[in-house]
Amino acid sequence: MKAVDTNILVYAEITTSPQHSRAHQVLTELAQGPAAWAIPWPCIHEFLRVVTHPRVYHPPLPSQVALQELKAILASPSLVLLSETAVHATILDEVVKQSGVAGNLMHDAHIVALCREHGASELLTGDRDFTRFTGLKITNPFTA
Repeated sequence: MKAVDTNILVYAEITTSPQHSRAHQVLTELAQGPAAWAIPWPCIHEFLRVVTHPRVYHPPLPSQVALQELKAILASPSLVLLSETAVHATILDEVVKQSGVAGNLMHDAHIVALCREHGASELLTGDRDFTRFTGLKITNPFTA
């Protein structure tokens, strides 16, 4: 199962982004395809934070517009939402020990732990920081 990181969601939404076309294509193919795909809940919250933040995008998306766009994504029948289970703390501990990350990269460790927890084998992201983690294929859809 493929999972998508925040930047795929953001770039698919922000039409002025240079990565918009590719991100929109990736998200559409996943959402309309028959194979299960996933979004970790922290990525959904981060998407909402980023696209509605006036210091990140000017003008920012109004909150109701962002929520409406999110609702459309969540309507995909093949989507699996990833959240913490009873084994999350153990898996997160393993991810952090294996990667040696700290500080801001703990958010990425959380994403990786959720993917592992739910059996996602691949994370689609434009964020190279994820290459620090093992046990999950990292694919950048924006590179040739």
